[in-house]
Amino acid sequence: MKHRPFKQVDVFSATPCLGNPLAVVLDASGLDDAALQRFARWTNLSETTFLLPPSHPSADYRVRIFTPGGELPFAGHPTLGSCHAWLQAGGQPRGDVIVQQCEAGLVHLRREPATQRLAFAAPPLKQSAPDATLLAQVMQALGVAPGQVIATQTLDNGPIWLTLLLDSVETVLALTPDMRALEHLKIDVGIAALYPAEPTPPLIARANREAKAFGRTRATPASDAPALEVRGFAASMGISEDPVTGSLQAGLAQWLIAEGRLQAPYLASQGACLGRAGLVHIERDEQGQVWVGGDCVSCIDGQVWL
Repeated sequence: MKHRPFKQVDVFSATPCLGNPLAVVLDASGLDDAALQRFARWTNLSETTFLLPPSHPSADYRVRIFTPGGELPFAGHPTLGSCHAWLQAGGQPRGDVIVQQCEAGLVHLRREPATQRLAFAAPPLKQSAPDATLLAQVMQALGVAPGQVIATQTLDNGPIWLTLLLDSVETVLALTPDMRALEHLKIDVGIAALYPAEPTPPLIARANREAKAFGRTRATPASDAPALEVRGFAASMGISEDPVTGSLQAGLAQWLIAEGRLQAPYLASQGACLGRAGLVHIERDEQGQVWVGGDCVSCIDGQVWL
């Protein structure tokens, strides 16, 4: 065991404690899988990452991503948070983009010149219609009626999300799922709803309350208002509700943009039911690549004994 540099980063928020926290061990050399899993279970965050020298010649660094329940091949907020921590620790990319190596392969990241906000290129997405029996069980666990479901899709970009597009933001925010039932089904579930083009008075009032609570100035209606409200339940990984979920947001963007339900660029909101204020920036470049971005802020900087 030795002292290793460590950061805890808040992702998808520029304000500490309003996004999704990530623990980052900046030097995981010499640690075996059991030690990585043990520390991830101890942090009890949705994800903990461990940085290593790359083994791929094109990569700038390598990351391994662990939940309290196991390792993930890819995840969104750990990608942004790990890159933020790596850059703060003096990491220098070899080219114009930052190349992260993870179990799913190489992920490209870029920095917005004006804000220094990071964004990752959404990995290739596999889509399929969910099994009808499983979907019915998930809807029962969520407490969702058939008439509240607009569309469904299974989204796979490393993590696999059974995803439901619901009829309203109010429906999404009001759900109180049966987490034991979801855990028994061993499936991660994402739910989302589109904001109306003209926000309803209850949504405007909610936006203003959140702006005041989180110390932000916000016009009504706001030019930076979200277009999508999202929640993610990952009981199979030991996470009842994830504050802000990059992999789910990436899959949703690719699905909903392709079907013409959303146009990029747009903002997505996540975490309100947990007292968070996560904002995810979605863009689509001329080549059709979807980019998933968010602010990051370091909250803890020090060393861990591992």
